[in-house]
Amino acid sequence: MAPKGSQRTVNKIVAENRKARFNYEIIDTYEAGLVLTGTEVKSLRDGKANIAESYASDEGDEIWLINSHLPEYLQANRFNHEPRRRRKLLLSKREINRLRAAINREGMTLVPLKIYFNEKGRAKLELALAKGKKLHDKRETEKERDWNRQKSRLLKAN
Repeated sequence: MAPKGSQRTVNKIVAENRKARFNYEIIDTYEAGLVLTGTEVKSLRDGKANIAESYASDEGDEIWLINSHLPEYLQANRFNHEPRRRRKLLLSKREINRLRAAINREGMTLVPLKIYFNEKGRAKLELALAKGKKLHDKRETEKERDWNRQKSRLLKAN
């Protein structure tokens, strides 16, 4: 029998929203738990998830993850879940109030950055409080990235 901790993967990233850092200026990040069903967890462990078009919204006293896609788990025939259902995020009351204030007053957005499993094997969502970038900011980010790539090539050549 294998030791208890050897079966788990430490901080295994399941899904990542790579365009979020390009389209938004990240102000602050939060770690939130996800309320999932059993088949959703199994689907995540297979590494199949998509959060590219998803966002988080506050409704009532809760924060919800909307439009994330976790495909059905193939081995669970009739007990499967809906792939695009809304999922509740687990945050403390203080964090929810802080996020709600930033969204309402300052016009910021809640953008999911990645879904991963922590050391205890629990599914977590890295949530960012972000402000949308303008077109000229996106161009500047792209120029900076190209310059850094070119600079590293020049340093490698020497």
